[in-house]
Amino acid sequence: MARRTHRCRSRSSAAASAAAIMAMAGGGGGRNLLLRADAAWIDPDTPEEARTTKSLVDGTTYKLIMSDEFNVPNRSFADGHDPMWTSLDKPDDDYAASGGGSLHFYNSTMVTTDEDGMLRISSKIGKTEWNRYDAVDREWKHETKHYKSGMVQSWDKFCFTGGIVEFDVVLPGDPFIGGLWPAVWMLGNLGRATYLASTNNIWPWSYDTCDRERQEAQSVSACNEANHYGLNPRQGRGATEIDIIEGMMGDSGGPLADTVPAVDLPYVDMTLQVAPGIQTNRPQPGSAVLRNNTVSKSGHTELLAQTWYEGLETKGNTSLNPFFYGTHMDVTKKGEPVTRNAKQAFQADAVGSLQQMTSSHFKKPHTFRLEWQPGNGGRLDWFTKGYRTGSDSDMDGVTGDGDGPDWIHAYSIKHESINSLMGSVIPNEPSYLILNTAISSTWGFPYDAPEWCPKCYDCNNATCACAFNPGFCNMMKKGDVAMKVDHVRVYQTSNDDAHVGNGHTMGCDPPDFPTREYIKGHAYRYMRNKPFSFEDKGMPMKYKIQRGGGECESDDDCGGETNGSASSSNQEDDTDAQTKTSRRTATAEEGEGGSSSSPSSSRRGKCVDPTSASVPRGLFSTPPSHNVCVCSSAHTGPHCRTVDHVDDSPSAYKLDRETNVLRGMEMPFVTPFMVVASALLGMGFVLALVVHRESRRREMNNASAPQLRPARGGTMS
Repeated sequence: MARRTHRCRSRSSAAASAAAIMAMAGGGGGRNLLLRADAAWIDPDTPEEARTTKSLVDGTTYKLIMSDEFNVPNRSFADGHDPMWTSLDKPDDDYAASGGGSLHFYNSTMVTTDEDGMLRISSKIGKTEWNRYDAVDREWKHETKHYKSGMVQSWDKFCFTGGIVEFDVVLPGDPFIGGLWPAVWMLGNLGRATYLASTNNIWPWSYDTCDRERQEAQSVSACNEANHYGLNPRQGRGATEIDIIEGMMGDSGGPLADTVPAVDLPYVDMTLQVAPGIQTNRPQPGSAVLRNNTVSKSGHTELLAQTWYEGLETKGNTSLNPFFYGTHMDVTKKGEPVTRNAKQAFQADAVGSLQQMTSSHFKKPHTFRLEWQPGNGGRLDWFTKGYRTGSDSDMDGVTGDGDGPDWIHAYSIKHESINSLMGSVIPNEPSYLILNTAISSTWGFPYDAPEWCPKCYDCNNATCACAFNPGFCNMMKKGDVAMKVDHVRVYQTSNDDAHVGNGHTMGCDPPDFPTREYIKGHAYRYMRNKPFSFEDKGMPMKYKIQRGGGECESDDDCGGETNGSASSSNQEDDTDAQTKTSRRTATAEEGEGGSSSSPSSSRRGKCVDPTSASVPRGLFSTPPSHNVCVCSSAHTGPHCRTVDHVDDSPSAYKLDRETNVLRGMEMPFVTPFMVVASALLGMGFVLALVVHRESRRREMNNASAPQLRPARGGTMS
């Protein structure tokens, strides 16, 4: 906390509340109580030997804070089905089939777990059609995507700041056929991946300095005296992006130009995307950075040294990336889903490297690791497993298969490398995990297609064949293209003195970097566009997870048997798919007949008659016509296949409302219809009151008027 003393004077009330509670808790113990959750996100299937790890940079021991082993088959990650992950049902960009080159539609059914204990993100040929509302032209337009794929993210569920991320992955498809874009990456919680309204002028800022010239380009600027929506004043914020790996497949026919050491396809990118970026004298895409002036024989300067980040370190089969240096977020044009004017345009930099892959990476799991020390003085370090010498390889210039026993420190970015040049900092934002496979005409597709080739990307249309790499459509038609992830694990340390940079925190809404109230106040930016938004009911996602209720025929359909934390007694390498399968089979056999040799054995859920008293129902709801799952206390989801994680990390939003009674009172949700109806009712009431008063006035006047009596012996005159 001492590293951020300059910020203490400008905290929001939420952060001040957290500080008060920490003080009452007493010193460092209170800090740990608030800033660290205790095993809330750990998968009980994680082996005991994997519950800690040693940093490959500072050598200290880190403890597991989150894990998912994906051991239970047939899990669903659709909205509202999992407490940690959400699988998307939407196009990659919401405004045009050609926008950004994306060719796929993210479908939640493309993400599940298989019998080998792997998360499986499938990609396949499949048409998705819908009518999109164009807010600029104010009309509905028909859209079509010809591929289905998957993205799963932990946005606004599980976030962390700093620590170690480690995962085992099998890359999808054929290593020598380009077109797929698999990735494992992280993004700051203020931006939601693929929701462009949430990331506009938020991504990928990592800048905490008041700069009046950049103030409009950075939505949450350090120049803002009041950032509102729970954000801290005078604190620059953004949605920073760390790409742990992005796979690029294809056949380059040999080493790629300007890669040192030589790297050819396939490879993975390891990248920090950050703003503000370098505006002038930038390196040119496709060429290595010119570090020195080029002078002709006559003494004239022909080429000036280019401005780029110094001190970037690579090792092993890793080269700095000479092909992509960033994106200029220019003034937007008509038809784009977001708007930026000239003062809001800015440069974002991609500070990246290329790591050589082999055919083995597409056949069996390989381990990747990122060590992240956030903020001022921090650093980013990527690690891969070394190449075993003496093993076979089909890659020129590469010895081994990338599955050796030793770690290779593939890439490193230190704080001074980016801070000294542009003033940006190593990401300090609470960030979430994203795993996906995209299909984009801008990634791995032919860039030199002939002019006569139509820009169509339908494998079922023969005229589009020239737009694909040879073999792409045949690969996709086989129907078994998937990125597989054996496990994801995150580690942190509570000892801030053990590493450089700022301390590690858990949670998507930490007091020093709040996000929850901002998201609630801008919920529309985190929601899908029409027509998909009609299903969202005014919420970015379903925060209440469905607990049971899935259709079933037997108890095996409701999560099956669990053996508690029995994995702690297993000393084998749990990254082997066959080992994981054999363990699950043995556990199921133990559970047959309702018994098990393990005293901790129990079922994740039961399949019961819908009229059973154990099935929760509303007062006026009718039971379904089929049997349904009822989950144990430790599991959730429609079919009880996931651990019921509970987020006990500190939240600036909750802390603020606990200490401020008035702010803790939730305002009712009001729709435009309710406003109009209330106004009409009010007008009707006033009109009725006026009519009533007028009627009473007339009655009173008639009652007080003198009565004329008829004359005697005659008529009234």
